Amino acid sequence: MGRTPHEADEPPSRPGEWPGPSAAAPERHTAAVVADRFDRITWHDTYEQSAGLRDLAAELTGRHRHATDLLTDVFLAAYQVRPRLRERAEMATSRLVNHEVIASLVESPEFAELRRETAGDPYAAAMAVLAKAAALRGMLDRSREAQERAERAERAERAARAQRDAADLAEAAEAAARALAAAAPGIRVAARNAAATAAEAVREEAALMRAWGVAPGELERMPFDRRARLAERLRTGRLARWAELIGRFRQMASGERARRVENAARELVGVTLGDDLSRVIPSELANLGLPELRAVFAARYAAGELMLYESQGELTPGQGAVIACVDTSHSMYQAGPGGVSREAWAKACALALLDQARHARREFVGILFSAEDQIRVFRFPAGQPAGIARVLDFAETFLGGGTSYETPLTAAGELLAAEFDEAARTRGDIVLITDDECGVTETWMRGWNDAKRRLGFRVFGVAVGAPRAAAADSVLEALCDNLRSIEDLTDVHAAADLFRVI
Repeated sequence: MGRTPHEADEPPSRPGEWPGPSAAAPERHTAAVVADRFDRITWHDTYEQSAGLRDLAAELTGRHRHATDLLTDVFLAAYQVRPRLRERAEMATSRLVNHEVIASLVESPEFAELRRETAGDPYAAAMAVLAKAAALRGMLDRSREAQERAERAERAERAARAQRDAADLAEAAEAAARALAAAAPGIRVAARNAAATAAEAVREEAALMRAWGVAPGELERMPFDRRARLAERLRTGRLARWAELIGRFRQMASGERARRVENAARELVGVTLGDDLSRVIPSELANLGLPELRAVFAARYAAGELMLYESQGELTPGQGAVIACVDTSHSMYQAGPGGVSREAWAKACALALLDQARHARREFVGILFSAEDQIRVFRFPAGQPAGIARVLDFAETFLGGGTSYETPLTAAGELLAAEFDEAARTRGDIVLITDDECGVTETWMRGWNDAKRRLGFRVFGVAVGAPRAAAADSVLEALCDNLRSIEDLTDVHAAADLFRVI
């Protein structure tokens, strides 16, 4: 492990390293970025938690004696909202290369873009440092001569001060300045490239987290090592290459959910009173635009006396659990148009259904199935955090094998029956997502229809990768109340209507 980074805004004062400034000499610093006590604590904590930072510090120290000071500066420049650099004249001579590197980074437009993602986020700032590792190696290699001259200049400076030899002091400083000037253009180019690379890496990880539904607040509360492991799992997991599809699916479902009320089939019949904000009439909403009337609006909302549109003929939403039965037989691994696998589309749809259920405070159950004896059930109770690890376990499980409808649908029916017995809740929704066709027995079908009548649940079928004509007059048609075929797996909007009725 590299040495523990020193306090970034303290002047050097370690015994045996170099003496403190004399009364006649200006104060010299080893840190290019000005930092307060809280920034230093954040850096120390992050450094101790990140094995990657410690390993990088140990490696770079072999190239550059003051590499840990450099990493401290790079981290703080990314972490602080408005980083402030010391003047070059305030820096210890041996840290002038560090100052040139940091100044080149901070002055680049690419770094300003990077800081939009990293400011105030220690994990993202550390990730930015690690993403710059290759560029830092290159900059230190290119500035090796400048660093050696700076080290010699600092030694000469000490000797000259001890002997009060101004000529030697000036000569050493001039030699160091010439070497640094020669290395500066290369450092500036490398710094811009490093900032662009780091910005891209941080953006990609942020997009990955958003696609999987990990909220920024959840990330901020997550311990550093757990967040690092989660990021690695998301980058390397079974569905890693489909993160963008998953994100688009969830965004589409969220949009459909927001539009569901205004697009549902209904007839306006008048105005009534209540607290349903989705049906508030415009004149009531206008009160929110007047500061003096906002309190009145809040009071009327609390009393359930807002004026609302009254309608009839609305689609009745489900109340019971939302159950996604997802086929994970061998054929689901097959890719469709655009290279999207059937499994990826089905899992993305199921994750959007999980969001749908949680928004409506309904239980979600994911049932993965293939052959008759192959089934995995993942329950996500209403009102409890889903837990990203559990969500990933559900998304990444793939059973292989053949296809059996009876096993997963029987399990789904039993879950809805148990919910009815325990909470007298009916009107659950089952979504069967499959690409295959298999038979069911007449005896089982009679029992299935009896359960549907008793529990009042609906069954939505999604034939993935199957032509529309193939789904018609099939077992799926008999099993489902509502069946749609998805031929273009790159089009997440092909299932949009599903999220307007569940």
